[in-house]
Amino acid sequence: MKQLFGARARLRWIHLILGGALSMPYFLLGSVFVGPFIGNQNVFTSASLQFAAFGVALPMATLTAFFPLVRPLSVGAVRALCGVPREGLADGPARSGPARVRTAGWFTLHLGLGGIISGMTLAVPPFAATLIILPLLTRLRDTPLALPEVFDHTWALALAPVAGVAILVALAACAALAGALLARWAPVLLGPTPADRLAAAERRAADLAVRNRLARELHDSVGHALSAVTLQAGAARRVLDSDVEFVREALTAIEETTRRTVGELDAVLGLLRQGEDSPGELPGPTLDVLDDLLARSGVKVTYAQDGGPAAQAPGPVSREAYRIVQEGLSNALRHGGAAPVSLRIALSGEELEIVMENPLPDRVPVVRPGGGRGLPGIAERATLLGGHAEAGPYGDVWRLTARLPVGGGGDAR
Repeated sequence: MKQLFGARARLRWIHLILGGALSMPYFLLGSVFVGPFIGNQNVFTSASLQFAAFGVALPMATLTAFFPLVRPLSVGAVRALCGVPREGLADGPARSGPARVRTAGWFTLHLGLGGIISGMTLAVPPFAATLIILPLLTRLRDTPLALPEVFDHTWALALAPVAGVAILVALAACAALAGALLARWAPVLLGPTPADRLAAAERRAADLAVRNRLARELHDSVGHALSAVTLQAGAARRVLDSDVEFVREALTAIEETTRRTVGELDAVLGLLRQGEDSPGELPGPTLDVLDDLLARSGVKVTYAQDGGPAAQAPGPVSREAYRIVQEGLSNALRHGGAAPVSLRIALSGEELEIVMENPLPDRVPVVRPGGGRGLPGIAERATLLGGHAEAGPYGDVWRLTARLPVGGGGDAR
C-alpha cells in the first residue's frame, strides 16, 4: 500500500496533475482545431472528440518544448516531486539539438500521462464515492447515476461499496504506475548529454583553477610574511635585553611586512567577494618591487641580474616571477634560517630564468602538518606560463630553477 499511497507516490501523483494542468491550454487549442474540422463546434459532447483534441494538443506541446528553458523547469519539478537523484539530471537549458529533442520527448510524455491521470482523478473519485454510499441513499438507486441496469439486484447493490473502493485503488495504481514510468524515464530524457557532461567538466576545471590560483596567492604572500615575521620576532627575542636598537629595527620590519601583507590579502579576498567564476588578472606585486622584497625578506640575499632588466618582463611573467622568488625566500627562511641566499635572474628575448641557491641545513627539515604546498605551487605557476621549474639538492646547496617564456606561451591567470 505504501507504493500506492506513500509520500513518494503522492508527490508523483501531484507531478502528474501538474502535467495535466500544463496540457490544458494545448487541449483547448486542440479543441478549436478539431471542432470545425468535423463540423461540431463543441468537442465536449463526445469522449472520442475530446481524445481527438488531446491527440492534436500533444504535437503542439512537443513543438513548444524545444525552447531551451523547458529543460531546467522540467528538471526542477522532477527533482522536487519524482525522487530522482540530482546527479542523474542535467543542469541548465538545453542548448544542443539532441538535448532539445530529448526534452521535447519528456515534455510530451509528461503532459500526455499527466492529462490522462488528471482526467481520471477528476472523474473517478466522484463516481467511486457514489458507489460507496449507494446502499445508504435510496434516492440515488433509481437515477442513471446508480446504473440501475447493473445494480438492480440486492447482492449487486451490496457489492457497490466494494466496487467503489476497488475503483479508487485502481486509480491509485494507475497514478503510481505512471509516476514510476516518468521517474524511470527522467534520467534518460532529462539526463546530461555528452555535451552537458563536457560543459560541466569544464566548469569544474575552471572553478578548480580559480581556487588554486587564489590558494597560491594566499600561500605565497601570507606564508612568506609569516616566515619573515617569525624569524625577525625570534631574533628580537634573543637579544631583547642586549641590543635594543636591533629589536626596534626588527619590530619596524615586522610592522611593514604585516601592513603590506594585509593589503595583498585584501586584494585576493576581494576577488572572492566578487563571486566571479573566472576572475581576470590577479592583483599582485611584480619584479618592479623586487628590491623591496629582498630588503625585507629577513635573510641576506646576493642578487645578480643578466641580460635585460628583469622589470621589463611582461606583466603576467613579472608577477609570477615575483611570487616564485617570494616562495623561494620563504623556503630558505623555513629550512635554512638566516643562511645567505644567492639569486640570479636572467632575461633574454625568449625566457626569464630564475636561479636561487641557499646552503643545505644541517638537520633534516621538520615537515609541517598540512605543509609542502610551496614547491608544487611554484611548478604550477611555471607550467601555466608554458615554462617549468625544479628544485632539489645540488651538491651542498639547495637550488631552485624556474624558466618562464616571455612570448605569451601560457596562461598566467
